[in-house]
Amino acid sequence: MVAGLLFLAFAFFAVGQASATRNGAQGAADSAALAAAQRAREEVAPKVLAALMTSGGLETIFDDGVVLADAHAEAANFAAKNHADLQTLDPRPDGVGRFTFKAIVKTQYTVGKSVIPGTEQDHGTAAATAVVELRCSLPPGGVAGSSQAPTPTPTPTPTSTPPSPGTITCGGKDLPTDPMPAPEELFTVKLVD
Repeated sequence: MVAGLLFLAFAFFAVGQASATRNGAQGAADSAALAAAQRAREEVAPKVLAALMTSGGLETIFDDGVVLADAHAEAANFAAKNHADLQTLDPRPDGVGRFTFKAIVKTQYTVGKSVIPGTEQDHGTAAATAVVELRCSLPPGGVAGSSQAPTPTPTPTPTSTPPSPGTITCGGKDLPTDPMPAPEELFTVKLVD
């Protein structure tokens, strides 16, 4: 009877070890996905005004290899800080001005030895998805401060750029464009999975 109770106690301990490893992996995945989304937000923030004023600009605002490479590096860094390795980072557009980053990580440590065979080889794995989403638009009526009727914004050519509006509307508030608002005022970043 005592042996049976001891085995049961060790089995519960093994389940606890596995749960702790899984929780560690989930924390690492969450931080990696959020870090990627936040880095992407910082990188594209200076491009928001031009994207808002260019037809189709918001659809391609994240289509920059440097932005995605920096996001990947940041995700790997945060996974490592949480004692995990980034297995994959899947960045993809998810609508106009919205981009998701799905991170999958594997812990650098295992569950450890226990009465359950094979746990000393088991690493924790987890996935998380973060989204970065633009909160801004041009104010109704086009360029702010203009008394003229709004006209369609021409697609800029290399020698001409459209005039900047005085304000943009972000999260229901009009914000000046000079200087541009901080990245966290332009975009929301949150875990969605």
